[in-house]
Amino acid sequence: MNRHQQREQAFLLLFESMFSSKGFKRIINSKLLVEDFKITKFAEFLFQGVCENHNKIENMIEKNIIAWEKNRLSKVALCVLKIAIFEMIFVDSIPISVSINEAIEIAKKYGTEGDPVFVNGVLGIIAIKLKSINHTA
Repeated sequence: MNRHQQREQAFLLLFESMFSSKGFKRIINSKLLVEDFKITKFAEFLFQGVCENHNKIENMIEKNIIAWEKNRLSKVALCVLKIAIFEMIFVDSIPISVSINEAIEIAKKYGTEGDPVFVNGVLGIIAIKLKSINHTA
């Protein structure tokens, strides 16, 4: 399974968690009970990372969705943003541009017509801010 497919797997886990009161461990365990379903370590890492850093990621989204309110975002766009933001902030080995491109591709596949453009815009703003922080550090 390539990295794109693993990100999709993490997206699907996160998407399910939006409709469930189960914690990330229970969601993973319930998926493992399904025959022929194997969660990759990278997908689990992304899903767990988003869950464990929920407040920081939510804060980043709320600060950077200009003229929008978080409760108006599609669930797909929200999940895609969360995974990409986690990668952008916490996974130094993945270039920001890769995180953005992967998020756009997942938004194209699972989201509405406007989701990819919206995701690209929000992540672009965050990328600029992160680059300016890294240059001043």
